[in-house]
Amino acid sequence: MATTNLSIYDKTTIPNAKNFRFGIVVSEWNPEITHNLFLGAKEALLDNGALAENIIKWDVPGSFELIYGCKKMIESQKLDAIIAIGNVIQGETKHFDFVCDGVTQGIKDLNIKYDIPTIFCVLTDNNKQQSLDRSGGKHGNKGVECAIAAIKMAALRQF
Repeated sequence: MATTNLSIYDKTTIPNAKNFRFGIVVSEWNPEITHNLFLGAKEALLDNGALAENIIKWDVPGSFELIYGCKKMIESQKLDAIIAIGNVIQGETKHFDFVCDGVTQGIKDLNIKYDIPTIFCVLTDNNKQQSLDRSGGKHGNKGVECAIAAIKMAALRQF
């Protein structure tokens, strides 16, 4: 559980993103959470030099579909990094465990298979309030943190 504001970063330590192209795949499930994560990610990319026309956004129905959406985006777009944005909230069944594990393993597999970093921006919280707190609430916005990771990984990819 995050105990600090996730949106704080030192801009002087971030590579300029002007020449990078980013993909963002966003789950439509829990849209009040995922939309805020997307806004945080997009704002951080732009704040660090990314051009608006170099940020491509696709929507998918749910977090499990992020894997396929990211795969298709990697295969069809010229990208330097991709961010998978989703939200899974614990319920009364084991569905939470299966979705979280599947998405985690799927995104890991994309990072192994392709030479495009895929950043895991999927909140997996016990309740909606925790997700709200991490998508623009008292703990900042995990989307910002993931955008910074995407920029750093895009720069690393150049080596």
